[in-house]
Amino acid sequence: MNKLPIAKRVQILSMLCEGSSLRSITRVADVSLNTVTKLLIDAGRACAIYHDEHVRGVKAIRIQCDEAWSFIGVKQKNRPNSSRASDPTAGDAWTWTAIEADTKMLVSYWIGGREAEDAMILMNDLRGRLANRVQLTTDGHKAYLRAVEGAFGADVDFAQLVKIYGTEHGQTAERKYSPPECVGTRKDEITGKPDHEHISTSYVERHNLTMRMAMRRFTRLTNAFSKKIENHYHAVALHVTFYNFVRIHKTLRVTPAMAAGLTDRLWSIEDIVALIDARETPPKKRGPYKPRQPKSAA
Repeated sequence: MNKLPIAKRVQILSMLCEGSSLRSITRVADVSLNTVTKLLIDAGRACAIYHDEHVRGVKAIRIQCDEAWSFIGVKQKNRPNSSRASDPTAGDAWTWTAIEADTKMLVSYWIGGREAEDAMILMNDLRGRLANRVQLTTDGHKAYLRAVEGAFGADVDFAQLVKIYGTEHGQTAERKYSPPECVGTRKDEITGKPDHEHISTSYVERHNLTMRMAMRRFTRLTNAFSKKIENHYHAVALHVTFYNFVRIHKTLRVTPAMAAGLTDRLWSIEDIVALIDARETPPKKRGPYKPRQPKSAA
């Protein structure tokens, strides 16, 4: 089987992690679109498996959760009249994330809708990755209330930061492409005794911007949106591993995984290539089992 040289794969993965589109990578790296897509799929699968197996037992203090909007193929409002009306994977896609405020470690993520079931999946996954009781802050989305209670019970200090928006007046050009003006916030303590000063979603909302800058398919007002839900999954999985293990956080001066104690060294893109190769290498074939012969009596 023909395989790209390591240097070429590193170049392609680096561009994917830095926000380049698939077609721009084909032009710069001088490879086909199928080559870039296949490498994205292989990297996404390897990264998703590594995250699931190794990002566990995380010692955290404050967790912040939020959801970032994107879409697959067509926006939800346009889906009924589009060629993908019968495609159940088309339409809005929400990326749910849970980040640790101190280490900036992206502990858990989920891609789905924005319903109560999706919130429950995120919270159950997050609960299974934490090593201790934490303070948890979300926005005012009601789906979090039952999800947090179901996953953590009383073993969490949970609060919601509810944003209060001003009244919209008309559909101006500025209003069309920006959310309503936030005129204030309200901090609601739900469970336990959360520290009032640290009821915030600032870090996870900042990470939403990082996702939009680092993954071209999340950039608004472009034609770089995901065409397939599978490729969307793979792109997010690659981003999460790159963000946690490879990308040095400007404030921390180490990667989030190093700050969280999950690794003691700085990863490189070559390490992600190694994850791919490790999955593709077949296990060693062993011969049939032969029981040991007893030693003959002296």
